[in-house]
Amino acid sequence: MTVRLRPHHLLCMLTFIGEGYDPAFTDNYRRIARRLTEGEDILLVSGPDDVCAPLLDGADPHCLKASVEVRDAAAARSISALLGQHIAPGAMVQPDAVLLSTLRTAFAGGGIRQACGGCEWDGLCSRIASRCYQGILVDPAA
Repeated sequence: MTVRLRPHHLLCMLTFIGEGYDPAFTDNYRRIARRLTEGEDILLVSGPDDVCAPLLDGADPHCLKASVEVRDAAAARSISALLGQHIAPGAMVQPDAVLLSTLRTAFAGGGIRQACGGCEWDGLCSRIASRCYQGILVDPAA
């Protein structure tokens, strides 16, 4: 199978430790984290993805807002520049240990955080990165 992620969730997966908007969201994300840790490929998509799924039934889900699309575009640009490859909807990404290490190093240094401005989780993600990513749930073997 393949995990469908929007571009900014490539950043979110770096620091996911099991916290989220509500229990359904967190349980869903934990399942996705397990799949990514086991090496399932990522298909980048435009708009709501597998992470967003539990939020879509709520009133005015933030996953559908223009600000999230701006966040996706910023994440795609910064990750593309870092990796030297086109990161955009339709691209496939293999979440292996080398990729996640590269992304986490750049994330901790601020090099790919342009999409994080204004995100309610930014402080938590900064703390996780500053603690060498202790407790993260997306952690494929080398």
